[in-house]
Amino acid sequence: MLSFLKDHPFAVEAFFESSLVLTFAIPKEELQALIPACLELDTHNDQYGFVAAAMVQTKHLRPKGFPAFMGNDFFLIGYRVFVRYTNSAGKRLRGLYILKSETDKKKMEIMGNIFTHYNYTTTDILQTQFEDRKKIASIKSGFTVTIDTTDAPAALPEDSPFSGWKEARRFAGPLPFTFTYNTVTKEVLIIEGVRENWTPNPIRVHDYHFSFLDTLDLKNAVLANAFMIKNIPYYWKKGKKEIWK
Repeated sequence: MLSFLKDHPFAVEAFFESSLVLTFAIPKEELQALIPACLELDTHNDQYGFVAAAMVQTKHLRPKGFPAFMGNDFFLIGYRVFVRYTNSAGKRLRGLYILKSETDKKKMEIMGNIFTHYNYTTTDILQTQFEDRKKIASIKSGFTVTIDTTDAPAALPEDSPFSGWKEARRFAGPLPFTFTYNTVTKEVLIIEGVRENWTPNPIRVHDYHFSFLDTLDLKNAVLANAFMIKNIPYYWKKGKKEIWK
């Protein structure tokens, strides 16, 4: 009866203290089955699609317009496919399709599952800072990432399909829109994100493993790029729905 609440009924804002995004290139044929028919893959050279693993430390997440002290601080993990959608006005929108969402606090899981379709679960998060490296890991979720924290220039990952960081930047995220599809009503829910001063910095990744990606049985996934951003105000507009035909 209250299912409409999951359609992002109000705008939400937060402050991103940090956002680390690792993007994996996968032959498009392997990804097609992961997205609904209303969406198409956002590809590179009509060969690769992309799945991103984003790890975001948010601060003061709250309904937009509420004072910051009423917000909450959460660590969020999201796995998203880069997609495109042609809306009812004929405009092609670049965005993301959510595969899985995790958080470090039960409160965010509960509230996230009331007001979104992202199916949050709660997991453990351990962040460890070494002299020149930072490690983010979860025992429950089976992932670990270790990145370089020095100022040394970062090269593209060895097997990246991109020719340089300028080309890789197009798939650094976040893209402007996030899409959800209701197969019963054939409604597309469109959520637009708004940010300021979004300047991703290339990051060297020493090692990584994501158990969730293993469950997708993506046999030819390669790390395409890795970026970090810090200290960004961000908000999501109220969701909009339209019928897909």
